[in-house]
Formats: sequence, C-alpha cells, structure tokens
Amino acid sequence: MATPVVPVISQAPSATDPAVYAEYESKWATYPTDAQGWLERAREVAGVLSVDAAAREKANKSPKAEVALLKHSGLLKVLGPKKYGGGEQPWSVGYKVIREVAKGDGSIGMLLGYHLLWSRTAHVVGNDEQAERFQKLIIENNYYVGGAVNPRDNDLKITYDDSNIIYNGFKNFTTGAAVSDLIVLEGAIHDRPEEHIFAIVPTAQAGIQFHYNWDNVGLRLTESGSAKIEGISAPWTDALGWDVATKKPDPAVLGISFPALLLPTIQLVFSNFYLGIALGALDFAKKYTTTSTRAWPYGGDNKEKATDEFYILSTYGNFFAHLRAAEALANQAGAEADRIYGTYQNNRAAFPIEERGEWAELVASVKVVTTDVGLRVTAGVFEVTGSRATASKVGLDRFWRDIRTHTLHDPVAYKNRELGRYFLLREHPEPTWYT
Repeated sequence: MATPVVPVISQAPSATDPAVYAEYESKWATYPTDAQGWLERAREVAGVLSVDAAAREKANKSPKAEVALLKHSGLLKVLGPKKYGGGEQPWSVGYKVIREVAKGDGSIGMLLGYHLLWSRTAHVVGNDEQAERFQKLIIENNYYVGGAVNPRDNDLKITYDDSNIIYNGFKNFTTGAAVSDLIVLEGAIHDRPEEHIFAIVPTAQAGIQFHYNWDNVGLRLTESGSAKIEGISAPWTDALGWDVATKKPDPAVLGISFPALLLPTIQLVFSNFYLGIALGALDFAKKYTTTSTRAWPYGGDNKEKATDEFYILSTYGNFFAHLRAAEALANQAGAEADRIYGTYQNNRAAFPIEERGEWAELVASVKVVTTDVGLRVTAGVFEVTGSRATASKVGLDRFWRDIRTHTLHDPVAYKNRELGRYFLLREHPEPTWYT
C-alpha cells in the first residue's frame, strides 16, 4: 500500500520546524532492546520537550517538529514486532512510555498515545491478515498514525460498491491526523447506521481537508480540530474485520468479544497521559518551590526556607502519596492488559466477555482516580509555589489546562456510576463506544 503523492487542499498554519530536532535522528538511531531502555528513551524525549514546552505551547504551531522527534526516538514503534523493526514491547510498557512523555509535554504525550492506539487498531478489530499487513506498513515506514474517529456523531457516512468503501462527511475531532502519514477513518454505512467500519488510509489526499481550528485552552499542540472527508475510498480488503465476499462484519472477527477490548485500551491511554501530566506538574512545581518560592514571613512560626513550611511539606506529601497510588493502579491495569492480549491475541474466540468486563472496571477505576487526582494536583501546586508562579513565563498553568481539557472527553460521572453498579450489583458494563 503505497502512499499516493496527492496535494492537500487545506492550507496548514505555521508549523514547528523538524530541523530543530535533526540531531536526534543519528543520536537515537539505535533503538532500545528492553523495557527499561524504552522507558529511558521516553524520559530523554520528555527532557528535550520540557525545555521549551511553555513557549511552544504558547506559540500554538502545528507540531510537525514534535512528531519528527517522536519518529527519531523510535517510540512510535515501541509496540511493533521486531521483524519489522519494532520494539515488540507489551501494552504495559507502551502505557508507561506515554506517561513519561506526557510529563514533559502533555500534548505530545497525547499524540504518542493516540498513535500507539490507532497503529494497533487492526490487531483488535481487524483480521489476522489485516493486522499483519498494516503493522508491516506502519513500522517499516516509521509512520505516524492519526485518527478521525468520533462515534458519538454519525457524521461520516459510508457508501460502497463491489470493490470499495467510500467515506463522505465530517469529523469534529481528528487528533494528530493533520500531521499524520496515515489516518484511521471510522464511519457508519449510510443505510445501516448501526454498522460502522474502520479503515486506515493515506492522509495526503485532496479529499481530506483539515480545518486547523483546534484552539482550545489546553493540549494546544495536538491538532485535534475538525476535517471534511470527501470521496475517500478504501478497498474492501482494508475494511477492518469485514468479510469481502458478503460485505458484512466477519463473525469470526467482529462477532466475538475480543473487539470490545478496543474501548478499555483507549481509556487506559487517556488515563496514562493524565497521570503523566499530573506527575509532570508535581515535578515542575518541586523545582520551582526549591529554587524560587519564599517562606511566608507573617505566620508566627517563621521559617527561613519555603521547604521548611509545614503546609508546603504536607501538601507535597499528600500529592506525592496520591500520585503513587494512582501509578500503582495504572500499572496494575497495564499488567492486566498484557495478560489479556498475551492470552487471547492468537485465540480471540476464546476471550470471555466476563474478563473484558472485569478489566473494563479496573480501567474505569484508573480513569476516575487519575481524573480526580490529576485535576487536584495540577490546580493545587499553585498553593505551594506562590503568587509569582502564576506568571505567564513560568508556564505552570499548562498542566491544569491540559488535563482539564481532555478529562471532559467523556463524563467521568458515568464512570463513577458504572463502578457503583459493579460494586453494588456485580454488573459488568455492556460494551459501547465509551465503556
């Protein structure tokens, strides 16, 4: 599947220059060989990004350079098979890599998370041949994969003929797609709206017109704006999990429980970059407090240094404890992802829906906890850094704005309700687009 050379109609805004990070192409030419090596590579990437994260966020340019940096690092390949040049790491390592990058820059942690998700979509909702073919394409070419997937709105319609499916319509959110090599499209068949089809297509097509209208309070470098999709076709062989002969979902692929893993996998991506952002905020605040925050001179128990103040020590200790607990819970959910995928990837029909339900509720717990503690930490760090930390040049506010923006993706109140029913009644949630 070669990427066609087709001009893009849309006029992109100014973008960051990939040349800024050119040195890392050779510096990181050798990829890590084990989990610890990949996590260290992620920390190195976060370190590079954190140096000017506040300034880049304020400039709000299209993140072409940042995607190039991810490509140089090899992190786009961390889950891919070794035979194609990938790291062949399990999801638990992928989740931790997302977390590490998000510590340095929440937007780029989110872009990496979405890529890892979309690059593995065929492994969940596709057949074996599709999974293998697309993994080879993505890993060997070091492609970045974005998505135009928003099932809440049936705004992308699919028509078809004997050879192809054709997408026409609109998507409100297309995270990372405007800077991607490939894009995952999801749409509903025009006369059967309950039936959706995923397909992976080249991004550089005239029929994919990005509006570059993402200008939200946080996650400003994620290119999550809308796009118009006109006449984009894919062969039936690329319709993930569909039978080419019958033009219907293949019951051996989409008629079993395994595809329902897609949603918990997505939700755990979200929770890990929430957690990374919160951890990044705490570390950033720590550096500020230990170098710039002054002790309060009118408390009646005056201290020489801010780090001697009881309320500062107490607040940091509380945040640290809660984030440690959130990390432990996230790691537990990641380990369960490894067990499930490792056990059933090659025997999908054997995967019981009850196990999916148990993992989904563990993932829901992570989502609730990382949302709650993330919002509390990213807002609360101002109380222990002081009034001067609110200066725009400091950039401490970006952490709260980032986590506040994405935690509205789907209401966490529904996760709380879902967990309540699970705890009280032992009910597993029915798999949907958001559970």
